[in-house]
Amino acid sequence: MDEKLRPLTLGEILDRTAQLYRRNFWTFAGVAAVPTAAIFVVVVPIGAVFAYYGITAAKVGATPQTSLALASGLSAVIAVVTVLVVLPVALVGVVLSQAGLTRAAIAANMDRKMKIRAALGGVWPRFWRYLWLMILEGLLAGFIPIAVAGAAIFTLTELVRFAGGGIAAGAAVGFLSFLILVTAVVFVIWVFLGIAMALAACVAEERSAWASIKRAMKLSKGTRGRIFVMFLLVYALALVVSIAGYIPMVIVSIIVAAMGKGAQYGVFALVAAEILNLLVNFVLQTLVTPVYLIALVLFYYDQRVRTEGYDIELMMEQAGLTAPPENQEVQSEPASAGTAIESPLTPSFEPGPGPDTVKEQ
Repeated sequence: MDEKLRPLTLGEILDRTAQLYRRNFWTFAGVAAVPTAAIFVVVVPIGAVFAYYGITAAKVGATPQTSLALASGLSAVIAVVTVLVVLPVALVGVVLSQAGLTRAAIAANMDRKMKIRAALGGVWPRFWRYLWLMILEGLLAGFIPIAVAGAAIFTLTELVRFAGGGIAAGAAVGFLSFLILVTAVVFVIWVFLGIAMALAACVAEERSAWASIKRAMKLSKGTRGRIFVMFLLVYALALVVSIAGYIPMVIVSIIVAAMGKGAQYGVFALVAAEILNLLVNFVLQTLVTPVYLIALVLFYYDQRVRTEGYDIELMMEQAGLTAPPENQEVQSEPASAGTAIESPLTPSFEPGPGPDTVKEQ
């Protein structure tokens, strides 16, 4: 439909997010499931080996020393496999999922269909760019502020220790340390909200990682509060899904542990609990992750309308007064013969009922 772009309220953005998620549920769910599915495929065989050796050792009546040595050896092997296999697989899965979901959200916002394979396949040519973007985001909104705060607290503590301060000096250092931590947390949240739309800018405009971060910081002015509220709502949704998933996991673990006797069943119960934990995380990742990424794409376009007159730009493009962009990041399935092709940047919007919603007649 030819609904013109206009500034949207937070409620309309959330309503639009729900619409896009519902219409393209299987695409979003399939792309979001990639990281957890990859980890699941790697971790389950490791857990099976661990359970096998644990049960075998219990059956043959291994001595405590032998069991401890076996457990230590298995733990070392699991640690090495985690560092060399699980973490790289998880990192690749996260990049594919996050960028693929953003591509799918942009396509859905354009009222175009994108399959799971297309969403993920389009990430590979720019994989390192997206990876570097996520690393920069982690540094700016996590590692650097926390490292600076930790260094400041450590310096204060050492200065008081060398000065031989008493109780009053210790209390002052504790109070200053608390203020430093609070300041660091506030700064982390502020930076995170400022760069939250960086991936959307990177995918939609094909910018470099650093340019996308600067672009997001510019677009986020005046809307960080709305993004913060959106993340709070997503967190509440994730909490509800997590609780609903963990209750059956705890029940099953207790039943498995109570059904058997001896160490072998204890090992089995532990492995079963870990597998169930992965299943819960799988469901959580699949259902919740697309929500905030879709919303961030909508915030990105909304801010372009508010700050850059993006709706006027689209109207001029459709009227043939300006040339369309040379490169388009999101490619959809080719249109059938005789079908008019809309501007690839024009999203359709069907707002839900609300006091500030204008319905189509």
